[in-house]
Amino acid sequence: MTIENYTNVIIGSGEGGKYLAWHLATSGQQTVVIDRRWVGGSCPNVNCLPSKNEIWSAKVADLVHHADRFGRNANTVPSDMAAVRKRKREMVDGLIAMHLDRYKASGAELVMGEAKFTGSNTLEVRLNDGGARALAGERIFLNLGTHASIPPVPGLAESQPLTNIETLELDRLPEHLIVIGGGYVGLEFAQAYRRFGSRVTVLQQAPQLLAHQDPDVAAELLQIFGSEGICVIASAKIVSVRGRSGEGVKLVVQTSDGEKTIAASDILVATGRTPNTAGIGLEIAGVELDQRGYVKVNDRLETTARNIWAIGECAGSPQFTHISFDDFRVIRDNLAGGNRTTRDRFVPSCLFTDPQLAHVGLTETEAKRHDVAVRVAKLPIIAVLRTRTIDETRGFMKALIANDDRILGFTMIGPEAGEVMAVVEMAMLAGQPYTILRDAIITHPTMAEGLNALFSRV
Repeated sequence: MTIENYTNVIIGSGEGGKYLAWHLATSGQQTVVIDRRWVGGSCPNVNCLPSKNEIWSAKVADLVHHADRFGRNANTVPSDMAAVRKRKREMVDGLIAMHLDRYKASGAELVMGEAKFTGSNTLEVRLNDGGARALAGERIFLNLGTHASIPPVPGLAESQPLTNIETLELDRLPEHLIVIGGGYVGLEFAQAYRRFGSRVTVLQQAPQLLAHQDPDVAAELLQIFGSEGICVIASAKIVSVRGRSGEGVKLVVQTSDGEKTIAASDILVATGRTPNTAGIGLEIAGVELDQRGYVKVNDRLETTARNIWAIGECAGSPQFTHISFDDFRVIRDNLAGGNRTTRDRFVPSCLFTDPQLAHVGLTETEAKRHDVAVRVAKLPIIAVLRTRTIDETRGFMKALIANDDRILGFTMIGPEAGEVMAVVEMAMLAGQPYTILRDAIITHPTMAEGLNALFSRV
């Protein structure tokens, strides 16, 4: 088999990988991207964007359900999950077409197949449509991504539970959905399917939802879920599972109140992710992994092998699309002679429940753990007058202020929390004192206007 030589070989077409490919190819460098299945990566196909698409459908269902509050009498009808899926699929198809156009315009070659190292800089690619190719790269970039983990609970894997991928393809409404995991994926789907009409139970092994958030944040979200009829059982250890998801299952669960059996129709597993680093010959290339299977990298995203980099989740970067994009910028600038690093960067996050939960910087818990002196300002969302106009008054804002008046952390549960957080993050990046937001003239009535009131409480 003849080896085809490229300047750049990128394994995986996720966020960081595709942007790097488009940049390098546009710069005139011969670049090829290899992906097993998802054009553009998991975000536009089976993760971020399609899940937010269906979450918005659930928001509409919730508004219709409460239409009488807004002066409309709407007949409550069952959710049409086939129509929900159709809308999601149409969006995904459009995104795939957009990505293919971008590949064509940039000159980057996209190869659909499975890559495996055969040497330090050579790969064999088994093509999806048959046959194989041998490729060599002067530089190789690993954008391998992750997949949903299935905990080693007796009977769980045999029950064929849903993951985020299968859940987004449902054209039916589960009668009772058990969500295993109280993190981002589990909570977003739990609320969405409750609003579509399912009974929903969330099983969280840790003592609280969102283990890395402050207790008051977790408690507020728990109250919101309870008000919507979602049952949350924390400190829950699943002992065993019987049955098959979609047909009927029974879970034996150890709780603080003793052992109980929970019957349901479906199971969604959302307990974390596993890197896609096994079975592709990384050891042949000299790429070392850590104990969890993630690629070892330095703060420039260089691996232990010469001329091989790793991008995004497989490199242990925080599991957000926007962080993978920043990984691309780190590598892009350093290839051009810069000195960009992943060290000490802000990692903003947004949980797309309704209301949203957004956070950037330190939490109160982290500040106490590291003996960082802070002043805490907190404002109930109902104090932001915009919430009165849209009848969405659940949640709060909270900020952590250093002795030199810099903002060290911000958390918000409320409408459009992700957008408001971006305003605070800009002040943090600029090293500005909190007074710049306290005294800014912000349009009334908007959610961001609440920053005036929040920082007036410092």
